[in-house]
Amino acid sequence: MAELIVEEKGKKGGKRRAKKQSTRIDMTPMVDLMCLLITFFMLTTAFSKPKVMVITMPEKDKSEDPKNAPKISAERTLNILLTEKNEVFYYQGMADAKKLPLPQLIKTNFSKDGIRKVLLIRNRDLFTKIAEYREKRLKGLIVVADTTADNEIKKMKKEDKHGPIVLIKADNKAKYKDIVNIIDEMAICNVASYAIVDMSPVELDMLKTAPK
Repeated sequence: MAELIVEEKGKKGGKRRAKKQSTRIDMTPMVDLMCLLITFFMLTTAFSKPKVMVITMPEKDKSEDPKNAPKISAERTLNILLTEKNEVFYYQGMADAKKLPLPQLIKTNFSKDGIRKVLLIRNRDLFTKIAEYREKRLKGLIVVADTTADNEIKKMKKEDKHGPIVLIKADNKAKYKDIVNIIDEMAICNVASYAIVDMSPVELDMLKTAPK
């Protein structure tokens, strides 16, 4: 603790001697400063809502009868295969060993000119419709709450009958990061229908002869 030296007068004609006196620190201003700092950080901190990634999984048929499986249009089906080394392949339609020739497997990547471009071309109508709706909200032509806007976009996706039905498939060597990236592409491109399913033996054979 700091010491304060104060000179004290002695008796008349005597010598002056120094008196040691301890200092006292007033902590009241520090309390006020702490309250101000707490208030500052509370007002300036960005409170972000937790983001949830929605993944559509196929419904399991209780009867386990292949005949009762939901019918998927081959013309709208787009299969995306994920493998090791961040490789992405896709093909149109359905791959069936009994129906030859098999679809052509095309190699791409996660760049803007890769799988995203493919999805945007296939989902052009719905993507444009949603983009125009959001632009009108930004310009103030449509004034609705965020929840109302989200419900309207969900309705657009539900009513879409022409966009692609994307089946995402990953082999045992694919990275989890690639699955997250491809789901992000679904959100960016406003794809209404997509699901993560297992890769078939035919598709595994197609990957063995795929272009490197």
